[in-house]
Amino acid sequence: MTAPVSSAASRDRGPALSRGRRWAATGALAASLLVVAMDMTVLNIALPTLAAELRPTSVQLLWIVDVYSLVLAGLLVPCAALADRWGRRRTLLLGYGLFAGASLLVPAADAAPGVIAVRALLGVGGAMILPTTLSMIRVLFTDPAERATALGVWAAVSGLGAAAGPLVGGFLLQHFPWQAAFLVNVPLILVALVAGLALLPESRVAEPGRWDGWAAVLALIGMVLLVWAVKRFGEGDGPTAPEAWAALAGAGVALTWFARRCLGRADPLLELRLFGRRPFTAGIVAALAPPSPWWGAMLLLAQWLQLADGASPMAAGVRLLPVATAGVAASLLAPPLARLLGARTVLAAGPAVTGTGLLVLALKPGPLDLPTVLTALTLIGAGTGSLAVGSALIMSSAPEEQAGSAGALEETSYELGAALGVAVLGTVAGQVYRARLTDTPALHGAPPELAAQAAESLGGAVAVADRLALPRLADQAAAAFTEALRTAGLVGAVLMFAVAATVCALAPGRQSPPL
Repeated sequence: MTAPVSSAASRDRGPALSRGRRWAATGALAASLLVVAMDMTVLNIALPTLAAELRPTSVQLLWIVDVYSLVLAGLLVPCAALADRWGRRRTLLLGYGLFAGASLLVPAADAAPGVIAVRALLGVGGAMILPTTLSMIRVLFTDPAERATALGVWAAVSGLGAAAGPLVGGFLLQHFPWQAAFLVNVPLILVALVAGLALLPESRVAEPGRWDGWAAVLALIGMVLLVWAVKRFGEGDGPTAPEAWAALAGAGVALTWFARRCLGRADPLLELRLFGRRPFTAGIVAALAPPSPWWGAMLLLAQWLQLADGASPMAAGVRLLPVATAGVAASLLAPPLARLLGARTVLAAGPAVTGTGLLVLALKPGPLDLPTVLTALTLIGAGTGSLAVGSALIMSSAPEEQAGSAGALEETSYELGAALGVAVLGTVAGQVYRARLTDTPALHGAPPELAAQAAESLGGAVAVADRLALPRLADQAAAAFTEALRTAGLVGAVLMFAVAATVCALAPGRQSPPL
């Protein structure tokens, strides 16, 4: 079932697999990646139904939303290092088992603490799966062009899964209880488990050095604090919240200590010296940039489609499909375009195209309409195609024995970029929305607690408008949110154009390493 293993001076791997088996193995990796990516977004649709049934406290609701990404971010580096030492195939299959097992526990989670525990277990499984899929692709494909194509498939599936989450969740919630949004993971992950057992070779670093437990603890603490701080900054009072700044300071201390330990060892838990290679650094910036506006814009546009444009959750999921369709096409086309035009051109074009999509939202004359939103979504999705070339640069720049470190750094950049996008665009939109709605005449005379609820979010304003029978308030809240969306789009566009210039300066003029 498993390819035989032979040793080399710096790595432990079997003989090269046939072309058919390599691509069949890539299909198994893609199936698992699709599930993990869907799980990141499906909760956005399931959360209102879940909250209505379980009635969690505000703190519990926050943990239900955040615990998955916090555990995932904190364990990416330790799990990648574990895979290098214990075996990448073995770690990946264990991750599949944990993810499937946690999903099967959802029906038993009849209270908020149970859901939090399940989401935490899903985060552990996801941390074992995500960086290991990248390192396995690095091991499976030794030809740079073939590897770049495989990484294009990886990027396409990742974007497709994230965009499909709301659509799948919306469909399931119209026909089944909220638990179905999690149980849908099980069939695909079991297919990936069986295929992985049959197709994937074992691979591990032959002489990885001893496990640095203290560095693993520092990575866990630092990344959890950093992602939590970024998420907290994105909330209404986040920029002035002392606990957010304290968490950011704690993250800085832990991650600085972690970096010093890694740089001071010959056998580090994470090989940070990879940043000394310009192609690798350019690839990391490219991996960090596309998720930032993608996640922030998707969050805001999903609200606009449902609460301002009047779409149902299912219809909103369908209208978000252009971002996935364009992302899949761009991810598959990016590697051959990079070989034709150069990696620098494609890497810089990605954030520039994404910035153009955000600019379409910001500068559209007159009222914002559905065709404009669909155009913006298509451009935002197309811009994520640069992630495929960024992945190819990252994995090609890293020797095979450092594939785990490269995969962990790329996935960490992706997770951090997503959190930053939601925090930055969400903060800008929230500030503009509250400023515009506070001055609206429809709120004059409303009870203070209801006025505060309306100013907190567009959903809150719609609920207050229904309660007080004030349709004018709903209209004015939708107008304020639309203006906030435009402002956030403008800020995001400026950031993306700045990223494009940075990538252009960092990326190699010639394809080095070749794609």
